[in-house]
Amino acid sequence: MTEQRKIIRRTPATPPPARQQLRLFATVPLGAEELTATELTGLGAADVAPVRGGVAFNGDRALLYRSLLQVRTASRILVHLGNFPCTSPQELYDGVRSLPWNELLTPAMTLAVDCTLRDSTITHSHFAALKAKDAIVDLLREQCGSRPSIDTKNPDLRVNLHIAKNQATVSLDACGEPLDRRGWRLDRNAAPLRETLAAAIMLHTGWDGTVPLLDPMCGSGTLLLEGAAIALRQPAGAGREFGLMRWRDFDQRLWEEVLRQEQAVAGESLAVPVLGYDRDPKAIIACRENARRAGLSYQVAFDRKPFEEAEPCGHQGVLVMNPPYGVRMGERAELEALYRKIGEVFKRRFSGWTAYLLAGDLELARLVGLKPSRRFVLFNGPLECRLLKYELY
Repeated sequence: MTEQRKIIRRTPATPPPARQQLRLFATVPLGAEELTATELTGLGAADVAPVRGGVAFNGDRALLYRSLLQVRTASRILVHLGNFPCTSPQELYDGVRSLPWNELLTPAMTLAVDCTLRDSTITHSHFAALKAKDAIVDLLREQCGSRPSIDTKNPDLRVNLHIAKNQATVSLDACGEPLDRRGWRLDRNAAPLRETLAAAIMLHTGWDGTVPLLDPMCGSGTLLLEGAAIALRQPAGAGREFGLMRWRDFDQRLWEEVLRQEQAVAGESLAVPVLGYDRDPKAIIACRENARRAGLSYQVAFDRKPFEEAEPCGHQGVLVMNPPYGVRMGERAELEALYRKIGEVFKRRFSGWTAYLLAGDLELARLVGLKPSRRFVLFNGPLECRLLKYELY
Protein backbone atom coordinates (compact mmCIF):
# COMPACT_ATOMS: atom_id res chain seq x y z
CA MET A 1 0.00 0.00 0.00
CA THR A 2 2.87 2.41 0.83
CA GLU A 3 4.51 1.92 -2.56
CA GLN A 4 1.20 2.36 -4.39
CA ARG A 5 0.63 5.65 -2.54
CA LYS A 6 4.04 6.92 -3.70
CA ILE A 7 3.40 6.01 -7.33
CA ILE A 8 0.06 7.79 -7.39
CA ARG A 9 1.48 10.87 -5.73
CA ARG A 10 4.07 11.20 -8.53
CA THR A 11 1.32 11.41 -11.14
CA PRO A 12 -1.16 13.96 -9.77
CA ALA A 13 -4.10 15.28 -11.69
CA THR A 14 -3.38 18.24 -13.95
CA PRO A 15 -4.08 21.42 -11.97
CA PRO A 16 -7.04 23.41 -13.29
CA PRO A 17 -6.40 26.90 -14.71
CA ALA A 18 -4.91 29.14 -12.03
CA ARG A 19 -7.50 31.87 -12.72
CA GLN A 20 -10.51 29.59 -12.32
CA GLN A 21 -12.79 31.28 -9.80
CA LEU A 22 -13.40 29.38 -6.58
CA ARG A 23 -16.09 29.87 -3.96
CA LEU A 24 -14.32 30.05 -0.64
CA PHE A 25 -15.22 30.40 3.02
CA ALA A 26 -13.05 31.35 5.99
CA THR A 27 -14.18 30.06 9.36
CA VAL A 28 -13.45 32.74 11.93
CA PRO A 29 -13.52 33.02 15.75
CA LEU A 30 -16.58 34.98 16.83
CA GLY A 31 -15.93 38.69 16.96
CA ALA A 32 -13.15 38.69 14.35
CA GLU A 33 -15.30 38.45 11.21
CA GLU A 34 -14.84 42.08 10.11
CA LEU A 35 -11.08 41.86 10.69
CA THR A 36 -10.87 38.78 8.49
CA ALA A 37 -13.00 40.45 5.82
CA THR A 38 -10.58 43.39 5.80
CA GLU A 39 -7.60 41.03 5.51
CA LEU A 40 -9.18 39.19 2.58
CA THR A 41 -10.15 42.41 0.81
CA GLY A 42 -6.55 43.57 1.13
CA LEU A 43 -5.39 40.36 -0.57
CA GLY A 44 -7.70 40.97 -3.54
CA ALA A 45 -10.62 38.68 -2.66
CA ALA A 46 -13.92 39.37 -4.44
CA ASP A 47 -17.49 39.38 -3.13
CA VAL A 48 -16.30 39.42 0.50
CA ALA A 49 -19.28 38.86 2.80
CA PRO A 50 -18.80 38.47 6.57
CA VAL A 51 -21.38 36.38 8.44
CA ARG A 52 -21.49 35.16 12.02
CA GLY A 53 -18.51 32.84 12.47
CA GLY A 54 -17.04 33.27 9.01
CA VAL A 55 -16.46 35.18 5.80
CA ALA A 56 -17.55 34.07 2.32
CA PHE A 57 -15.41 35.25 -0.59
CA ASN A 58 -14.40 34.41 -4.14
CA GLY A 59 -11.01 34.20 -5.79
CA ASP A 60 -8.73 32.22 -8.04
CA ARG A 61 -6.28 29.52 -6.99
CA ALA A 62 -3.53 32.06 -6.33
CA LEU A 63 -5.86 33.93 -3.98
CA LEU A 64 -6.60 30.66 -2.15
CA TYR A 65 -2.89 30.05 -1.66
CA ARG A 66 -2.30 33.67 -0.62
CA SER A 67 -5.11 33.55 1.94
CA LEU A 68 -3.60 30.45 3.56
CA LEU A 69 -0.26 32.21 3.83
CA GLN A 70 -1.37 35.66 4.93
CA VAL A 71 -4.76 35.71 6.69
CA ARG A 72 -3.95 35.77 10.39
CA THR A 73 -7.42 35.84 12.02
CA ALA A 74 -9.17 32.91 10.27
CA SER A 75 -9.27 29.36 11.65
CA ARG A 76 -9.77 27.50 8.36
CA ILE A 77 -10.22 28.13 4.64
CA LEU A 78 -12.83 25.95 2.90
CA VAL A 79 -13.25 25.40 -0.85
CA HIS A 80 -16.89 25.05 -1.86
CA LEU A 81 -17.61 21.84 -3.76
CA GLY A 82 -21.40 21.65 -3.97
CA ASN A 83 -24.72 22.11 -2.22
CA PHE A 84 -28.09 20.39 -2.41
CA PRO A 85 -31.37 19.92 -0.50
CA CYS A 86 -31.02 17.45 2.36
CA THR A 87 -34.19 16.32 4.11
CA SER A 88 -33.36 12.62 4.58
CA PRO A 89 -30.38 10.26 4.86
CA GLN A 90 -30.98 9.02 1.31
CA GLU A 91 -31.02 12.57 -0.06
CA LEU A 92 -27.75 13.22 1.78
CA TYR A 93 -26.18 10.05 0.35
CA ASP A 94 -27.30 10.80 -3.20
CA GLY A 95 -26.23 14.45 -3.03
CA VAL A 96 -22.74 13.65 -1.79
CA ARG A 97 -22.33 10.82 -4.28
CA SER A 98 -23.17 13.15 -7.18
CA LEU A 99 -20.03 15.26 -6.60
CA PRO A 100 -16.82 14.63 -8.63
CA TRP A 101 -14.88 12.59 -6.09
CA ASN A 102 -12.98 10.65 -8.75
CA GLU A 103 -11.24 13.93 -9.67
CA LEU A 104 -10.22 14.53 -6.06
CA LEU A 105 -9.48 11.10 -4.59
CA THR A 106 -7.70 7.88 -5.46
CA PRO A 107 -8.06 4.61 -3.52
CA ALA A 108 -4.51 5.09 -2.21
CA MET A 109 -5.44 8.37 -0.50
CA THR A 110 -7.01 8.79 2.93
CA LEU A 111 -10.25 10.58 3.75
CA ALA A 112 -12.10 12.16 6.67
CA VAL A 113 -15.52 13.82 6.88
CA ASP A 114 -16.45 16.44 9.48
CA CYS A 115 -20.05 17.55 9.92
CA THR A 116 -21.94 20.37 11.60
CA LEU A 117 -25.75 20.55 11.84
CA ARG A 118 -28.26 23.28 12.53
CA ASP A 119 -32.09 23.30 12.33
CA SER A 120 -32.34 20.18 10.16
CA THR A 121 -34.33 16.96 10.07
CA ILE A 122 -31.06 15.03 10.34
CA THR A 123 -30.07 15.65 13.94
CA HIS A 124 -26.92 13.58 14.53
CA SER A 125 -23.70 14.97 13.05
CA HIS A 126 -21.79 11.70 13.46
CA PHE A 127 -24.48 9.80 11.54
CA ALA A 128 -24.48 12.42 8.78
CA ALA A 129 -20.67 12.25 8.49
CA LEU A 130 -20.81 8.45 8.21
CA LYS A 131 -23.50 8.64 5.52
CA ALA A 132 -21.44 11.12 3.52
CA LYS A 133 -18.32 8.97 3.92
CA ASP A 134 -20.24 5.90 2.68
CA ALA A 135 -21.36 7.79 -0.42
CA ILE A 136 -17.78 8.76 -1.28
CA VAL A 137 -16.14 5.38 -0.70
CA ASP A 138 -18.97 3.48 -2.44
CA LEU A 139 -18.49 5.63 -5.54
CA LEU A 140 -14.70 5.14 -5.56
CA ARG A 141 -15.07 1.38 -5.02
CA GLU A 142 -17.41 1.09 -8.03
CA GLN A 143 -15.21 3.22 -10.27
CA CYS A 144 -11.76 2.03 -9.18
CA GLY A 145 -12.29 -1.39 -7.67
CA SER A 146 -11.07 -0.33 -4.24
CA ARG A 147 -11.82 2.44 -1.76
CA PRO A 148 -9.88 5.12 0.16
CA SER A 149 -9.02 4.47 3.79
CA ILE A 150 -10.32 6.63 6.63
CA ASP A 151 -7.88 8.71 8.67
CA THR A 152 -9.64 11.11 11.02
CA LYS A 153 -6.43 12.71 12.34
CA ASN A 154 -4.32 13.43 9.27
CA PRO A 155 -6.19 12.63 6.05
CA ASP A 156 -5.10 13.47 2.53
CA LEU A 157 -8.53 14.98 1.91
CA ARG A 158 -10.67 16.43 4.70
CA VAL A 159 -14.30 17.01 3.71
CA ASN A 160 -16.46 19.54 5.53
CA LEU A 161 -20.21 18.88 5.53
CA HIS A 162 -22.49 21.60 6.84
CA ILE A 163 -26.26 21.04 7.00
CA ALA A 164 -28.44 24.01 7.94
CA LYS A 165 -32.22 24.18 7.50
CA ASN A 166 -32.20 21.03 5.35
CA GLN A 167 -29.63 22.45 2.92
CA ALA A 168 -26.28 20.66 2.68
CA THR A 169 -23.03 22.36 1.73
CA VAL A 170 -19.98 20.24 0.96
CA SER A 171 -16.54 21.84 1.05
CA LEU A 172 -12.90 20.78 1.12
CA ASP A 173 -10.75 21.88 4.05
CA ALA A 174 -7.62 23.42 2.54
CA CYS A 175 -5.76 23.75 5.85
CA GLY A 176 -5.13 20.39 7.46
CA GLU A 177 -4.09 21.70 10.87
CA PRO A 178 -6.05 24.85 11.86
CA LEU A 179 -4.50 28.11 10.71
CA ASP A 180 -3.62 29.18 14.25
CA ARG A 181 -0.93 26.48 14.20
CA ARG A 182 1.75 28.71 12.70
CA GLY A 183 4.47 26.13 13.27
CA TRP A 184 6.58 28.14 15.71
CA ARG A 185 4.79 27.83 19.06
CA LEU A 186 5.75 24.47 20.50
CA ASP A 187 6.20 25.83 24.03
CA ARG A 188 2.94 26.95 25.62
CA ASN A 189 2.20 28.25 29.11
CA ALA A 190 -0.70 27.10 31.32
CA ALA A 191 -3.32 29.25 29.53
CA PRO A 192 -2.13 29.82 25.96
CA LEU A 193 -3.72 32.45 23.73
CA ARG A 194 -4.53 31.22 20.24
CA GLU A 195 -2.50 32.89 17.53
CA THR A 196 -5.69 33.87 15.67
CA LEU A 197 -7.04 35.70 18.73
CA ALA A 198 -3.66 37.32 19.33
CA ALA A 199 -3.65 38.53 15.73
CA ALA A 200 -7.17 39.96 16.14
CA ILE A 201 -6.06 41.82 19.25
CA MET A 202 -3.00 43.26 17.52
CA LEU A 203 -5.01 44.31 14.46
CA HIS A 204 -7.48 46.11 16.73
CA THR A 205 -4.59 47.99 18.35
CA GLY A 206 -3.44 49.22 14.95
CA TRP A 207 0.19 48.86 16.01
CA ASP A 208 2.35 49.20 12.90
CA GLY A 209 5.91 49.21 14.22
CA THR A 210 6.32 52.99 14.48
CA VAL A 211 6.19 53.19 18.30
CA PRO A 212 7.43 50.78 21.01
CA LEU A 213 5.34 47.74 21.94
CA LEU A 214 5.28 46.17 25.40
CA ASP A 215 3.54 43.16 26.95
CA PRO A 216 4.30 43.11 30.70
CA MET A 217 2.60 39.70 31.18
CA CYS A 218 3.79 38.02 28.01
CA GLY A 219 3.18 34.33 28.84
CA SER A 220 4.43 32.45 25.78
CA GLY A 221 4.95 35.68 23.82
CA THR A 222 2.11 35.19 21.38
CA LEU A 223 0.83 38.79 21.31
CA LEU A 224 4.27 40.26 20.67
CA LEU A 225 5.29 37.69 18.06
CA GLU A 226 2.01 38.06 16.17
CA GLY A 227 2.30 41.85 16.37
CA ALA A 228 5.88 41.87 15.08
CA ALA A 229 5.03 39.49 12.24
CA ILE A 230 2.05 41.66 11.22
CA ALA A 231 4.14 44.84 11.25
CA LEU A 232 6.81 43.13 9.14
CA ARG A 233 4.17 41.61 6.82
CA GLN A 234 5.62 38.16 7.32
CA PRO A 235 3.49 35.34 5.87
CA ALA A 236 1.69 33.62 8.75
CA GLY A 237 1.88 30.18 7.15
CA ALA A 238 5.34 30.22 5.60
CA GLY A 239 6.72 27.77 8.16
CA ARG A 240 4.14 25.00 7.89
CA GLU A 241 2.39 22.61 5.52
CA PHE A 242 -1.25 22.66 4.47
CA GLY A 243 -3.77 19.95 3.67
CA LEU A 244 -4.22 21.01 0.05
CA MET A 245 -0.57 20.18 -0.63
CA ARG A 246 -1.74 16.55 -0.81
CA TRP A 247 -4.63 17.23 -3.16
CA ARG A 248 -4.38 15.77 -6.63
CA ASP A 249 -4.72 19.20 -8.26
CA PHE A 250 -2.19 21.01 -6.04
CA ASP A 251 -0.15 23.37 -8.22
CA GLN A 252 3.36 23.28 -6.75
CA ARG A 253 4.73 25.85 -9.20
CA LEU A 254 1.98 28.36 -8.48
CA TRP A 255 2.36 27.80 -4.72
CA GLU A 256 6.09 28.53 -4.85
CA GLU A 257 5.47 31.67 -6.91
CA VAL A 258 2.85 33.00 -4.47
CA LEU A 259 5.09 32.22 -1.51
CA ARG A 260 8.02 33.98 -3.16
CA GLN A 261 5.85 37.06 -3.81
CA GLU A 262 4.62 37.21 -0.21
CA GLN A 263 8.09 36.75 1.24
CA ALA A 264 9.50 39.45 -1.06
CA VAL A 265 7.33 42.18 0.51
CA ALA A 266 8.14 41.21 4.11
CA GLY A 267 10.27 43.62 6.09
CA GLU A 268 13.56 42.60 7.69
CA SER A 269 13.67 44.58 10.94
CA LEU A 270 11.74 46.88 13.25
CA ALA A 271 13.09 50.28 14.25
CA VAL A 272 11.44 50.35 17.71
CA PRO A 273 11.70 48.17 20.84
CA VAL A 274 9.32 45.23 21.21
CA LEU A 275 9.57 43.93 24.77
CA GLY A 276 7.94 41.17 26.79
CA TYR A 277 8.16 40.64 30.57
CA ASP A 278 7.02 37.75 32.73
CA ARG A 279 7.80 36.73 36.30
CA ASP A 280 8.03 33.03 35.34
CA PRO A 281 11.53 32.04 34.15
CA LYS A 282 10.12 29.04 32.27
CA ALA A 283 7.80 31.37 30.34
CA ILE A 284 10.74 33.53 29.28
CA ILE A 285 12.65 30.47 28.05
CA ALA A 286 9.58 29.40 26.05
CA CYS A 287 9.18 32.92 24.61
CA ARG A 288 12.76 32.98 23.38
CA GLU A 289 12.42 29.56 21.78
CA ASN A 290 9.17 30.58 20.10
CA ALA A 291 10.80 33.77 18.81
CA ARG A 292 13.72 31.77 17.43
CA ARG A 293 11.43 29.39 15.55
CA ALA A 294 9.38 32.35 14.25
CA GLY A 295 12.53 34.05 12.96
CA LEU A 296 11.99 37.01 15.31
CA SER A 297 14.78 36.56 17.84
CA TYR A 298 16.35 39.87 16.84
CA GLN A 299 13.04 41.75 16.74
CA VAL A 300 11.42 40.84 20.07
CA ALA A 301 13.23 40.81 23.43
CA PHE A 302 12.02 38.96 26.53
CA ASP A 303 13.15 39.42 30.12
CA ARG A 304 12.16 38.08 33.52
CA LYS A 305 10.41 40.85 35.44
CA PRO A 306 7.21 41.07 37.51
CA PHE A 307 4.46 43.28 36.16
CA GLU A 308 4.73 45.92 38.90
CA GLU A 309 8.35 46.61 37.84
CA ALA A 310 7.48 47.20 34.17
CA GLU A 311 8.83 50.47 32.79
CA PRO A 312 7.99 52.30 29.55
CA CYS A 313 10.61 52.14 26.82
CA GLY A 314 9.74 55.54 25.35
CA HIS A 315 7.55 58.61 25.85
CA GLN A 316 4.74 56.93 23.93
CA GLY A 317 3.91 53.44 22.77
CA VAL A 318 1.41 50.60 22.88
CA LEU A 319 1.02 48.32 25.89
CA VAL A 320 -0.98 45.14 25.35
CA MET A 321 -1.72 42.42 27.88
CA ASN A 322 -3.86 39.38 28.57
CA PRO A 323 -3.98 39.11 32.39
CA PRO A 324 -5.51 36.01 34.04
CA TYR A 325 -9.23 36.24 34.74
CA GLY A 326 -9.94 33.22 36.87
CA VAL A 327 -11.13 30.72 34.27
CA ARG A 328 -8.14 28.42 34.62
CA MET A 329 -5.62 30.12 36.86
CA GLY A 330 -5.53 32.46 39.88
CA GLU A 331 -7.61 32.86 43.03
CA ARG A 332 -10.27 35.59 43.13
CA ALA A 333 -8.74 37.71 45.90
CA GLU A 334 -5.35 37.59 44.22
CA LEU A 335 -6.90 38.58 40.91
CA GLU A 336 -8.73 41.53 42.43
CA ALA A 337 -5.46 42.80 43.89
CA LEU A 338 -3.74 42.27 40.54
CA TYR A 339 -6.29 44.32 38.58
CA ARG A 340 -6.05 47.19 41.06
CA LYS A 341 -2.28 47.06 40.64
CA ILE A 342 -2.68 47.15 36.84
CA GLY A 343 -4.57 50.44 37.14
CA GLU A 344 -1.93 51.88 39.48
CA VAL A 345 0.95 50.96 37.17
CA PHE A 346 -0.89 52.32 34.13
CA LYS A 347 -1.49 55.68 35.80
CA ARG A 348 1.86 56.02 37.54
CA ARG A 349 4.28 54.86 34.82
CA PHE A 350 2.72 54.83 31.37
CA SER A 351 1.51 58.37 30.80
CA GLY A 352 1.43 59.06 27.07
CA TRP A 353 0.95 55.40 26.14
CA THR A 354 -2.10 53.55 24.85
CA ALA A 355 -2.95 50.33 26.70
CA TYR A 356 -5.09 47.40 25.55
CA LEU A 357 -6.31 44.81 28.04
CA LEU A 358 -8.17 41.61 27.15
CA ALA A 359 -10.83 41.19 29.83
CA GLY A 360 -12.64 37.91 30.30
CA ASP A 361 -14.27 39.19 33.50
CA LEU A 362 -15.69 42.73 33.38
CA GLU A 363 -16.06 42.85 37.16
CA LEU A 364 -12.32 42.39 37.49
CA ALA A 365 -11.67 44.88 34.69
CA ARG A 366 -13.61 47.58 36.57
CA LEU A 367 -11.03 47.33 39.35
CA VAL A 368 -8.46 48.85 36.99
CA GLY A 369 -10.17 52.14 37.85
CA LEU A 370 -9.83 53.70 34.40
CA LYS A 371 -12.52 54.34 31.81
CA PRO A 372 -11.81 52.61 28.48
CA SER A 373 -12.12 54.77 25.38
CA ARG A 374 -13.16 51.77 23.22
CA ARG A 375 -14.37 48.21 23.67
CA PHE A 376 -14.03 45.40 21.15
CA VAL A 377 -15.93 42.11 21.51
CA LEU A 378 -13.78 39.03 20.97
CA PHE A 379 -14.15 35.38 21.94
CA ASN A 380 -11.44 33.34 23.62
CA GLY A 381 -12.84 29.95 22.68
CA PRO A 382 -16.43 29.95 24.04
CA LEU A 383 -15.73 32.79 26.48
CA GLU A 384 -16.95 36.24 25.45
CA CYS A 385 -14.28 38.84 26.21
CA ARG A 386 -13.75 42.57 25.79
CA LEU A 387 -10.60 44.16 24.49
CA LEU A 388 -10.45 47.43 26.41
CA LYS A 389 -8.54 50.43 25.12
CA TYR A 390 -7.16 52.97 27.60
CA GLU A 391 -5.72 56.33 26.58
CA LEU A 392 -3.21 57.03 29.36
CA TYR A 393 -2.97 60.82 29.41
